[in-house]
Amino acid sequence: MTTSTALLTDRYELTMLAAALRDGTASRPSVFELFSRRLSGGRRFGVVAGTGRLLALLREFRFGDDELRYLHDGRIVDAATLAYLEKYRFTGSIRGYREGELYFPGSPILTVEGTFADAVVLETLALSVLNHDSAVATAASRMSIAAGERPLAEMGSRRAAERSAVAAARAAYIAGFGSTSNLEAGRTWGIPTMGTAAHSWTLLHDTEEDAFRAQIESLGAETTLLVDTYDIRKGVETAIRVAGTGLGGVRLDSGDLPIVAAEVRIQLDELGATGTRITVTSDLDEYAIAALAASPVDAYGVGTSVVTGSGYPTASMVYKLVARQDSAGAWIGVAKASADKASHGGRKAAFRHLSDGVASAEVIVVSDGFEEIDTPSEHPEGRPLQVTFVEAGEIDTSFEGVEGTASARAHHMRVREELPVRALALSKSDPAIPTEYVEAQ
Repeated sequence: MTTSTALLTDRYELTMLAAALRDGTASRPSVFELFSRRLSGGRRFGVVAGTGRLLALLREFRFGDDELRYLHDGRIVDAATLAYLEKYRFTGSIRGYREGELYFPGSPILTVEGTFADAVVLETLALSVLNHDSAVATAASRMSIAAGERPLAEMGSRRAAERSAVAAARAAYIAGFGSTSNLEAGRTWGIPTMGTAAHSWTLLHDTEEDAFRAQIESLGAETTLLVDTYDIRKGVETAIRVAGTGLGGVRLDSGDLPIVAAEVRIQLDELGATGTRITVTSDLDEYAIAALAASPVDAYGVGTSVVTGSGYPTASMVYKLVARQDSAGAWIGVAKASADKASHGGRKAAFRHLSDGVASAEVIVVSDGFEEIDTPSEHPEGRPLQVTFVEAGEIDTSFEGVEGTASARAHHMRVREELPVRALALSKSDPAIPTEYVEAQ
């Protein structure tokens, strides 16, 4: 049994639809665009995430009996609109940046083409998915860059809403994390899962040694023991005495981590456990991870910071009408003109210009009509950024599920190599590359 996603929306989308059906503009061909005017938090780049989830949700965007009854009983729309919604299926096309792709201010991350009625009702669904997932992915990518070759585990489920936690685990995996503690994310998206024991496990037992022995008997000596429930030095000594020098790892979840990690590494080596790994957790973010770069740490576990976008839980994306046909059937570009929220109207093609393999500019080609838009052959120095997700209502399933998630992760790792060195810094700054608008030839 499927669950409709049609009411994961704002009321004004349906009231606009009702008015458009009444005045005859509902069938007017239109182009909507999802983009961000700026990068949240002075970040130097953004990471697109959520597209695969959005496509799956779009498939279930249907107004069934329950949804129609709610709209009728609440007097939200009139009878004509209810009749339209009963048969609603998205029949337009959607193009955009692949998941895992980098984006910058003005990047046409998603372009939705169809009638006004087709596209207007998708605004909230598209924004709620991509704003959340892209915010998480952007933070996760910064953490991945800071971590270097050291593995990262996402473990923030307890700091997010239950479904948001699953989505966040997916976004973090796309952007460079190697595993998650969330089992639903593992089942749904094929993400490797990890996890051993919390402090409650140690506190359950009469002694720390009893807890360690029981865990090793259950999970084997390759497990990771949490050694900071009581005294860290005693915890490490007990861990090696119980597990032997082949213990897989110890985890530190408190204290001044650079100092504690160094002390624990020395102690482990003195005890002969030179191969025992050190994993650190405890409210890490990209800055704390960077500060641990010179410490003898082998892996990181990140919770609250990654699932909340490291202080910026939304990517500040918007969904705007950028082109439409007028009453005579001619295409025109349209855009909001207010000083602080001005945007660029027109249908767009996007290219990332590269110099010796390094990104130098985000080039956005703008056209009012469809026939004048530039093709990749006209920008040989640029990498085309847009692909087709939906064509005439048919959804490309290759971007969904386990395979789509793995593909997005691989794509992100490839395109991240294009970033200029200045993009890797964590301090607030202007975007790493400029966005340049040019008129279609």
